[in-house]
Order: sequence, then C-alpha cells, then structure tokens
Amino acid sequence: MPIVAARHLDTVFSALGDPVRLAIVENLSTSTSGHAMVNDLAALFPISLQAVSKHIKVLEAAGVVSQGRDGRHRPVSLVQSSISTASDWLDDRTRQLEARYARLDHVLANIHEGTRS
Repeated sequence: MPIVAARHLDTVFSALGDPVRLAIVENLSTSTSGHAMVNDLAALFPISLQAVSKHIKVLEAAGVVSQGRDGRHRPVSLVQSSISTASDWLDDRTRQLEARYARLDHVLANIHEGTRS
C-alpha cells in the first residue's frame, strides 16, 4: 500500500476512533436523505453545538464527511469514497486472516488424523 494511502487510512480510522464521531457517521449512514443538519446532529448528544462542530471538522479534515452551506443551514454528508477505502482495506485484511485460519485448520486436521492412525 502506498504511504499516501496508508496515511489517509490512518487519518480516517483516527477520526472514527472517537465515540461521538463514530455516532455522527452512523447517523449519517442511516439517514434517508443522505445528510443531516449540524443542529440536528448536535441534538443527539449531551454536548454543546460547538463541540459537535469540532467533531464534524475532524471528520471533514479526514475526508469522511463534507459540509455544505444552504443559506443558514449546514448540511453534513458522508464522503462515500473514504468510507469505501476503509471498508475495502478491512475486507482485504479479513480475507487474508480467513485464508490463514483455513490453512491452520488444514494443518491441525492433518495432525489430528496423524494421531489417530
């Protein structure tokens, strides 16, 4: 993996490492409109609007969300490409681990068969 891509993943996973930010992403991913207003997101948490705005800025800096401006409203949307990149990386690691476990299962089965002979 190129260093630039690894740094991007590090930034994405670091941003998602906070429970509030993870909850913001979860809320956006289940939103029927595909976005949410900052005030609506802030209403979900027992923290100030300013604190939620700071969390959104961290997610935005990581490329996980984008924030627009529609008059006085500030819609926040997920950036699908960043989520997909992180998901693809996790899927690759999962496939590698499953292949290793399958080989280990095969070795253990052969050992077990050898002890029964």
